[in-house]
Amino acid sequence: MALGGISRFLAGRLLQAALVLAVMSFVVYGLIGLMPGDPIDAMIVADPELTSEDTERLKALYGLDRPLQERYFAWAGRALSGDFGHSRIYHRPVLDLLAERLPHTVLLMGLAFAFSVVIALPAGVFAALKANRLADYVISFLCFAGISTPPFWLAIMAMLLFSVTLGWLPATGYPTAGDADWPERLRHLILPVAVLGLLSTGGITRYVRAAMREALRQDYVRTARAKGLSRAVVMRRHVLRNALIPVVTILALDMGALFSGALITEIMFGYPGMGALIYSAVMENDYNLALVGLLFATFTTLAANIAADGAYIALDPRIAFRT
Repeated sequence: MALGGISRFLAGRLLQAALVLAVMSFVVYGLIGLMPGDPIDAMIVADPELTSEDTERLKALYGLDRPLQERYFAWAGRALSGDFGHSRIYHRPVLDLLAERLPHTVLLMGLAFAFSVVIALPAGVFAALKANRLADYVISFLCFAGISTPPFWLAIMAMLLFSVTLGWLPATGYPTAGDADWPERLRHLILPVAVLGLLSTGGITRYVRAAMREALRQDYVRTARAKGLSRAVVMRRHVLRNALIPVVTILALDMGALFSGALITEIMFGYPGMGALIYSAVMENDYNLALVGLLFATFTTLAANIAADGAYIALDPRIAFRT
């Protein structure tokens, strides 16, 4: 692959990502701005002695008396210069808050993603090889059950079983003592990682099974077998390698689902990640924090898709980079 082709591809995808982020920033800002109430309303509730003149003065000070689109372009201009504003409820720069919470969410999502892949890939391959048999039916049933299970219900059941009834694991996702050692932190992460990972495992398993079944029916597989290649070689070099190409797309898209699932999981387990931070920002009408947090979720999905395009080349060199 020529270096120039890769550079053009990356430049094109980065431009597309920038356009998507720009559109999403306008949409999210508009949706947050249309929510009932604003920061000044919250201040009025907290201090009933504020007069109508005080309210008008505060709205003018914060720019809330201007039209929504005018406020958005003012925010976008500051954001392009690197100023994403301050959080109203935390009284700190937005980027500092996100940088503080991001490592926690990355750890949770990374472990949950690895958990899903480690279970889904072999389960999907096994179900494809045992298609229309008892093992396939059992795996399919478990997958549909996992896909249909609400994350908050699964979190509650996991805490009731493993924390309350059996007492094996802590019910919180983070130790109360912030200076706890890593073994203790990982012990607290077991339930959140399992819950978040299981939410994605069912869907990935079904896609792996479908991709494997499709690959097994291809002519090149029959040709490889006719040449006398062993079953293991045929499965590894021809079936699994080609079946993983569509699965990579699903894995990339699953990053967005993991982030949304992490929001609920972090709240249920009291985990100090970005999901809980964004939730509190939305509920408290903290415009700057909610907007940047949701844009980061969009950026995560876009980055995962660009990484998936690179994985296509590793799996099948015949695929060319095209924007």
